[in-house]
Amino acid sequence: MYPVLHPLKDTGILAAIAQHDERAFNSLFVEYHQQMGHFVFSVTRSKELTEEIIQDVFVKLWENRLQLPSIKNFPAYLFIITRNHTLNAIRKQVQIKEKEAAIAEHYELSTEKEPVAEDNLYAILDSAVDQLPLQQKKVYLLRQQGLKNADVAYRLDLSVNSVKKYQQWATQTIVKLIKAGPFTGIVFLFSTFF
Repeated sequence: MYPVLHPLKDTGILAAIAQHDERAFNSLFVEYHQQMGHFVFSVTRSKELTEEIIQDVFVKLWENRLQLPSIKNFPAYLFIITRNHTLNAIRKQVQIKEKEAAIAEHYELSTEKEPVAEDNLYAILDSAVDQLPLQQKKVYLLRQQGLKNADVAYRLDLSVNSVKKYQQWATQTIVKLIKAGPFTGIVFLFSTFF
């Protein structure tokens, strides 16, 4: 089911947004977020995922606001961005489920051979997190608290893309630190989960 997004009521709104007009951007959000939300929810069947996708789409629009006045068919443009974000989110959810299944299977196999105390796993991970560069550590810890990328970006005054990059670097750094330590057995668990 494809949404039929109505044309912009105010054709000057995109130019205003390009000039950093936050009120115009808010008007654009009010005009389209509900229609987009219905479409995304019809695909994802998840209220939380739908909210995150819509938020990411509007963050992307704001980050690329200088290009908005040159867009001839904004509803079609908005639909394509929303569709792409939705498909990427679904792919990511599938990957996470596959990784969780692999972790569960690996953990069951490894505990049959040599059980590792859960406290040890957390202590090793905490030690690796403590060694992260400051910005990576901040992003990593806020994401672990369940904050979405856009919320972390707002709190740390970063772009959403920067937050994603810092999270990726943090994960890579943690895996390297664990590999360098005496507990290389948990690297598989951590690296497959993230």
